Amino acid sequence: MARYTGPKSKIARKFGEAIFGDDKAFEKKNYPPGQHGNNRRRGKKSEYAVQLMEKQKAKYTYGILEKQFRNLFAKANRSKGVTGEVLLQFCEARLDNVVYRMGIANSRRGARQLVSHRHITVNGELVDIPSYALKAGDVIGVREKSKSLQAIQDALSANSSVYEWMTWNDDKMEGNFVSIPERIQIPENIKEQLIVELYSK
Repeated sequence: MARYTGPKSKIARKFGEAIFGDDKAFEKKNYPPGQHGNNRRRGKKSEYAVQLMEKQKAKYTYGILEKQFRNLFAKANRSKGVTGEVLLQFCEARLDNVVYRMGIANSRRGARQLVSHRHITVNGELVDIPSYALKAGDVIGVREKSKSLQAIQDALSANSSVYEWMTWNDDKMEGNFVSIPERIQIPENIKEQLIVELYSK
C-alpha cells in the first residue's frame, strides 16, 4: 500500500508543530521549510489554505492517505453526532493508532509495520490490517512469538502515556480498548471543524 515515506521533520516544520513526536531537527528549525528559511515574507493565508492545511495535518498525523481519509469523512458525515468529532474518533479507533497509543510501538509508522507484519492480535486472532476499526471492548495483544521482539520491549519500557479509554497489562502484553474516546480526551491539536468546512464546499 502506498504511504508517505519522506522526511518527517520537513512536514512537521510545515505545520509548525512536532506532529510525529519528539524531533530534534524540528526543535532546531521550527519555522516552515523553503529556500529562504525564516526570512521569507509569508502573506496571510486564505480561508481555503487554512482549511486545507488542517486536513493535511490530520492526514499526516494519523498516516492516512487522501482517499482513505475522504472515505472516513463520508462515513463520519453519515453517522450520528458531530461530524468532525466522529471523524477523529474513527481515526483514533484504527488498529495502528491504538497499538501506538498503548505503547507497543514508538510511532504510528512503527505501529503500522507491526500490524502489517502480523505481530498483533485482536481478540486472540491475528489481524494484519492497520486500518482495522476497533470496537469498544476489543482486546489488543502481542502475538506469542513476537513478545520477545526487542523493538516492542524497548517501546513498552519507554512508554509513559496513560489514556482513559484504554488499559494495558504488562504481564500479559495485552490491552483493552475500553471505549471510543470523547473529543476532549483526544490529545491531538487538530481543528476538525476546518476539515468539515473544507469537505462541505
